[in-house]
Amino acid sequence: TSTFTVLQTGAPNMSKQHTTRPITTGTSVVGIVYDGGVLLAADTLLSYGSMVKSFSTPRLHSIEDRILLGASGEFSDLQEIVSQVKALALEASTTSSMESIYVDRKLSAKSLWNYLRAVMYQKRSRMNPFWNDVVVAGWDDQTSKPFLGTIDRLGTTLQENLVATGFGAYLAMPLLREKWRPDLSEGEARALLEDCMKVLFYRDCRASARITLAKCTSDGCIVSEPYELDHSNGWNAPSMVRASGDLDGDG
Repeated sequence: TSTFTVLQTGAPNMSKQHTTRPITTGTSVVGIVYDGGVLLAADTLLSYGSMVKSFSTPRLHSIEDRILLGASGEFSDLQEIVSQVKALALEASTTSSMESIYVDRKLSAKSLWNYLRAVMYQKRSRMNPFWNDVVVAGWDDQTSKPFLGTIDRLGTTLQENLVATGFGAYLAMPLLREKWRPDLSEGEARALLEDCMKVLFYRDCRASARITLAKCTSDGCIVSEPYELDHSNGWNAPSMVRASGDLDGDG
């Protein structure tokens, strides 16, 4: 949050303050590794407390077509993280091109994951944390395998084939663990993520049916345009249309 200090001239001077609590927030980010790549999904709704602030704000970002970055939590902190990461990636790519054509020092997903671990831990140690749970995904050229990991606001990291932040950790993870297998195709992985996002839309009051998907393979990273999930079947289920208590009337 920001405060205004009135100078002698009468002109306001906005000073930068610490974010003491999340204000404008986004909810879950869900990620899955499949046979040949990694997929992330997140909705585009931002909440201002209990009110909707924006219906169409993507929270998945591609960094130099090599890394996918998304986060739940305070949106302004996510903007700051993305800004710092893009500057870091630009510095790394510039240094790599100046040193030698035989040395590739471009920023990788795993390196960024480790870097953000240190950043998040330092910020929380100074009592000024980024109020986010961050998901990092990409393609690891050294192992020729997809990479997927998370960092929470305390600097705790997790590298897994299935990740979810926010309410997704409670509502989406059981579905992912039940249906995931190492040889999932891209289409099966996308269908599974869309099922998880539908469940979150039904059960999480801060979630939306408008989502974005992001994919990263050995060919690079792509973030989709926002689109609406088909969620009509959920509301037409017998449990949703049956009168309360099986009694006649308006329920």
